[in-house]
Amino acid sequence: MVILGYVRTGANLSVAAALTAFLGACSSFSLSTPSAPPEAGLAPEAPATIRGDELVGKWGLASYQNPADRARTEKQAQAQCKQPYVIGAGQSGGVVMHLADQATPQELRIKGSQSGKNYIGPAGAPGGEQDREIISFDGRVLITRFVEKDAATRYGNMVYVRCAPRA
Repeated sequence: MVILGYVRTGANLSVAAALTAFLGACSSFSLSTPSAPPEAGLAPEAPATIRGDELVGKWGLASYQNPADRARTEKQAQAQCKQPYVIGAGQSGGVVMHLADQATPQELRIKGSQSGKNYIGPAGAPGGEQDREIISFDGRVLITRFVEKDAATRYGNMVYVRCAPRA
């Protein structure tokens, strides 16, 4: 019987030691951190250098993969003004456009980043997977590229050419 008591005491001590180690590891995680760091690859939002109202209107739309095709693609986009892509004004100051692979347009935000890049996408940090980066914009030609690699490969560089002079 004495041996059984030692075994039981040893087992209890082992369980207690394991629980102590487990609880000690848990205490190294704090639930009261002031703020979580941003996701990798995403920068905090900054003011955008492009306003949503600058993008509202009718646009010819085409795309290219090879940068050497840009000038030709701009001409093709201009020819699409017979059936323009319409970028609408959102109720919250954003723009109404399609996300990649979405049939229904929705209001998207124009987001600036600390790196100086601008993005069009749903609310959230700039450079998110559903965003498109604004590669260039001169008031007449807008070039964007989806951030998500698969969408970027399928859609390429999207070229929007304004169909009519700005009102």
